[in-house]
Order: sequence, then C-alpha cells, then structure tokens
Amino acid sequence: MTISTGVTHRLKNFELKRNQMLKIENLHATVGDTEILKGLSLELNAGEIHAIMGPNGAGKSTLAYALGGRPGYEVTAGSVSFTPGAVSGELVEPRLSDEKRPSTSSGLTDGELNLLELDPHERAAAGIFLGFQYPVEIPGVSNLQFLRESLNAQRKARGEEALNGAEFIKLAKEKAALLKMDMDMLKRAVNVGFSGGEKKRNEMVQMGILDPKLAILDETDSGLDIDALRTVGSGINSIMRKPDKAVLLITHYQRLLEEVKPDFVHVLANGRIVKTGGPELALQLENEGYEAIAEAA
Repeated sequence: MTISTGVTHRLKNFELKRNQMLKIENLHATVGDTEILKGLSLELNAGEIHAIMGPNGAGKSTLAYALGGRPGYEVTAGSVSFTPGAVSGELVEPRLSDEKRPSTSSGLTDGELNLLELDPHERAAAGIFLGFQYPVEIPGVSNLQFLRESLNAQRKARGEEALNGAEFIKLAKEKAALLKMDMDMLKRAVNVGFSGGEKKRNEMVQMGILDPKLAILDETDSGLDIDALRTVGSGINSIMRKPDKAVLLITHYQRLLEEVKPDFVHVLANGRIVKTGGPELALQLENEGYEAIAEAA
C-alpha cells in the first residue's frame, strides 16, 4: 500500500497511543499473618477482558481487594502501574512530558500512575471500579443519593464539573434501563431488601454511572439465575467493552464467560498465575478441573 506524502507528513505528528492499562509485577500480599499472593504478575491492555479462574483460597478475591485498596489486605512487595488514558490502537498527538502534562487538583492524570500509592478513593477517581461478590447494604442511604455523591466526588477529583440533579437523573434512568432495573429501586436504600440478582444488577448500574476505565469484578455471577446472568453479562459488555476500558473478571465458572467473552483466561493457584490461554482454557478447566491444569503448568 502506498501512502501519499501529505498523509505521511501528518502521521509524523502522531504516535500509536500506549495501550497497556494495568501492569502487575511480582505482587505479594498478606491478610493478617498469612501470605496469599506470592509473586503474581499480570498485564492488561485497553480494550481487553481478562478472566481470572482458580480454586477456593487461591487468592482471587485478595487480588481484587489489593488492587482496590481495601484495608486489611497489605501489599508487601511488587508494583502495580495503572494508565487510565490507555486506548487500544488509537493514533493520537504525542503526550506532553510529565512536567508539562496537565493534572487535576488531586494530581491525577491520564498517564501512568503508581496504583499502590493511591488511597482507595483516589483509585476510584482515577478510574478503578471494584465489584463485590457480596454487595453490602447501606440502610438509610438511597441509591440515587449515594450514586450522585459518589459520581460528583470523582468528577471533582478529576477537575470536572459536577452534574446537577436533572443531568444525574437522566444518566441514572439511561443506565437503569440498560440493566432492566426499575427506577423505583434506585430510590430505595442501597441494596436493602434486594435479592442477590437485584444487588448484582444494582452494582452494574453503579458501574454504568461511574463509568470506570478498569472494572475489577469479583464473582459477579455468584447467586445469579440464568436470566439475571444474561442481563448482567449484557450490561458488562455494553458498559465496558470499549477501546478505552478493560475488565478483570474473577469467576469460578464457564457460564459467565459464555455471556462475556474474554480475550484471555488466567489460572490463579497458590497465589500466582500458573497458566494463561484464550477462551478455550475456561472450557478445559470445566472439563478437567483446576488441580489437573495447575499440576501440568
């Protein structure tokens, strides 16, 4: 293929934007006096969905909580870099140097961040979303109030204007419809009286409203029936399957991966990634079990 001189000249002013969003190197983490993660390394690029599978006690939830900054999960070694501005395969003008690149009042930029240096709320403002296996109830606080305050706090940290009431309600209605959730449920206290499936749909509505760059979803399929699983899976695809986003999906079972097709599947055992493959690895795990795969790795 021949490229004209004019096009070549214009391309000189652009670069292929770095697409690595998350890089975990030799991560060690403890809970109490017990080491759970024992040198875990993993890389995610923008535009990708990665599934983490493994037996109970392997360290899957510990990985999620360590990345989210949950108290009680202490990182003792290793590093985690997070690049909120990563985009898959996009030509952009070259980035400014670190000294010249604009930042928000909190110091957050779209460039590479040392995730482990950030407090949990700073990680959220930078674009991290942590979905829980068992979403908590917050009596006395309505979903709408909770989500509007959360969203506007993050927007403020990024130097963006807060949404007014009308703008927020419009956004909330759009995301609730996507997950087939009645707006009346968003007026209720957070997760109070919700079924397991309703809690998970509510969490996906939260994800849609907060619009993160990286979603870390810890056993989102837990407690879901077939219809709820399809709805949640469709929500994940609609919200997160984009060139400037990535997903780390933690699950035990193949059934969620039939709805949310992963680009890569990793087996986590004894605190480390012991095997990586494509979607076919999940089917192999379903047929052979974790022990056989871990022993052969």
